[in-house]
Amino acid sequence: MFNKVLIANRGEIALRIQRACRELGIKTVAVYSQADADAKYVRLADESVCIGPPSSADSYLNIPAIISAAEVTNAEAIHPGYGFLSENADFAERAQQSGYVFIGPKPETIRLMGDKISAKIEMVDSNVPVVKGSKGVLPDDSKLVMATAEELGYPVLIKAAGGGGGRGMRVVERGADLISSVAMTRQEAESAFGNGALYMEKYLANPRHIEIQVMADCVNNAVSLGDRDCSMQRRHQKIIEEATAPLVSTDAKQMIGQKCVDACKKMGYIGAGTFEFLFEDGEFYFIEMNTRLQVEHPVTEMITGQDLVKLQIKVAAGEKLGLLQKDIGFNGHAIECRINAENAKNFRPCPGQITEWHAPGGPGIRVDSHVYNNYFVPPYYDSMIAKIIAHGKDRGEAISRMQIALSEMVIEGIDTNIELHRELLGDGNFLSGGTSIHYLEKKLGRA
Repeated sequence: MFNKVLIANRGEIALRIQRACRELGIKTVAVYSQADADAKYVRLADESVCIGPPSSADSYLNIPAIISAAEVTNAEAIHPGYGFLSENADFAERAQQSGYVFIGPKPETIRLMGDKISAKIEMVDSNVPVVKGSKGVLPDDSKLVMATAEELGYPVLIKAAGGGGGRGMRVVERGADLISSVAMTRQEAESAFGNGALYMEKYLANPRHIEIQVMADCVNNAVSLGDRDCSMQRRHQKIIEEATAPLVSTDAKQMIGQKCVDACKKMGYIGAGTFEFLFEDGEFYFIEMNTRLQVEHPVTEMITGQDLVKLQIKVAAGEKLGLLQKDIGFNGHAIECRINAENAKNFRPCPGQITEWHAPGGPGIRVDSHVYNNYFVPPYYDSMIAKIIAHGKDRGEAISRMQIALSEMVIEGIDTNIELHRELLGDGNFLSGGTSIHYLEKKLGRA
């Protein structure tokens, strides 16, 4: 096992990783920007290193600064968390070349699955169902692009091969808009990702977003840790997640979970990963794989009893997974609400000082957050400041406990989206289960 791990991230996930390390008896190094100098995880770490000014580009995305921090603290491994450099193959490769263990998949695997086109080809070869789409990169020839769209049938979805986080995609309803939409998406992709390659998929009208959590070790053992429903989202950003997905048969879940495990073994995957699918009319369609820990990992932990972060660290250290598929059981239901520092009506970020902070508690309630009384939410990063997770014996009890937790939570001094969560947890369609990925935006549009 490692003696010291550098945590190349911030916020609640930095604290989450730090806690897992402490349980394993591992010392931690916190890296931080000048804006995060007073963060809780910085104070609790065994060592801390300032890696730059507030801007992400100059700090949390600054690969030389992070590698230097590992060097001066004699860290042995680097945990990237999620976001920032977590799916950056160049960072993983640079860390390994510098003598550090990257707690995640191999750089070549990150590259393979980070490009949406190569990932889709890999899934086809692994017998994982995919959305009908173009055969590889869209060509520059407008006539060929038009022919592809006509073959698929409108509406179609134009997507950036190197995209993510809901960026680099555009729905096209009719042929007259296709070529201009392709040009705009290509320009956006080149600007955002440095990669203008695009592909096209058939646009599914009313799908749900369901994902499969996997974990694999370096000797090709792999297991599925079940599914999550992440359909309650806005602009492709998840707001509420739950495990397991309601109104999907156990047989269908086991089938797709086994296909994901088989795909992991075929590609020699190592660590935590998530296969993301669209689910419509009883069928799963692969859209992408996240080669890292997910924001919503706590709901999986709550129903399986497995600590995903500790498992990540152990397999990165060369330990065998020590789990067979039959060892993975599912207990009850769990729901997660992402609490963001933002206006609940217009979704504008709301940085500033939290003058009062009171986290909820009670049976089945977990709160993952780095926030405290008088904490200043900086304006430079993602607006998520906490996650509330509620676990119950079934979905009804988990929802009831979440409703109580939301009523107890107090955050003053800034705007948050707590009221939106309270509204959604009382929404009849959400309570029935099975809402599509478009439901929230349509609901907000009607408001």
